[in-house]
Amino acid sequence: MANVNVNRIKSSEIEFKDRLVSIQRVTKVTKGGRTFSFSAIVVVGNENGVVGYGLGKAKEVTSAIAKGIDDAKKNLVKVPVLKGTIPHEQTGKYSGAQVFIKPAAPGTGVIAGGAMRAVLESVGIKDVLAKSKGSSNPHSVVKATIDALLKLRDAHTIAELRGISIDKVFNG
Repeated sequence: MANVNVNRIKSSEIEFKDRLVSIQRVTKVTKGGRTFSFSAIVVVGNENGVVGYGLGKAKEVTSAIAKGIDDAKKNLVKVPVLKGTIPHEQTGKYSGAQVFIKPAAPGTGVIAGGAMRAVLESVGIKDVLAKSKGSSNPHSVVKATIDALLKLRDAHTIAELRGISIDKVFNG
């Protein structure tokens, strides 16, 4: 049951905030010497349940970031956010990175590490507890976090899938 609710979204309709997760200077050694370029991982979101990530590579930092933002706007997904937190606990995995996200009471804040924090804040989650295990590679952590967010389902979706009322989801 992989990615039940992958709702792709058109970027033209929404105003986004972008967050730079990490930037790497990459060196290519040629016979003429070393050539430097930059790769940037960027997360964009409207802070209301829509998020996307992208990778940009270029000779200059600013153009790498710009390319990353463009790429991120092409990979947007919708995530259920309930009262500033998530509906239930969830784990996500990508390559060597595993993440665990858990709903938190109002006023807790985003308790998460670097790459995870950028994704969770871009989605618009205000209160969440999160833990990253395994690889700390920002590429993998961002993808694992988005994997966990995609697995989240709210009560309306479950009721719809089962063909029952929302009251029965909680009581039945």
